[in-house]
Amino acid sequence: MSDKQAVVRGETEIQALLPRVDVFEDDNGIQLFADLPGVPKERLVVNVEGDTLLLEGEIMPAMSEQLEAVYAEVQLSRFRRAFTLSSELDTTQIDAELRDGVLNLRVPKHAHAQPQKIAVKSE
Repeated sequence: MSDKQAVVRGETEIQALLPRVDVFEDDNGIQLFADLPGVPKERLVVNVEGDTLLLEGEIMPAMSEQLEAVYAEVQLSRFRRAFTLSSELDTTQIDAELRDGVLNLRVPKHAHAQPQKIAVKSE
């Protein structure tokens, strides 16, 4: 995770981490990889609102409830990242998987936006 982002909700400003993300595109859609170490699936929210893809949640370090922090460098436990999606992408067909701290998200293009091979006839 890196950097901070101020998120304004109502009158309250919430600081959130910006996870590092790689996005790749091919003829069939986009593939997004987000580094989310320490984020359990239950604390991860992936939403699409209009043309915006939103990733947000909380980092939950695995530790006993009896432990008390004596020294902590990580002050923020929330993260948030938003992306504007192209209208070529089919947001109803998004596939997401969280494995080993990496979110792998696939957003396919609509069929009409994918390249089509045209058959050429001859006499």
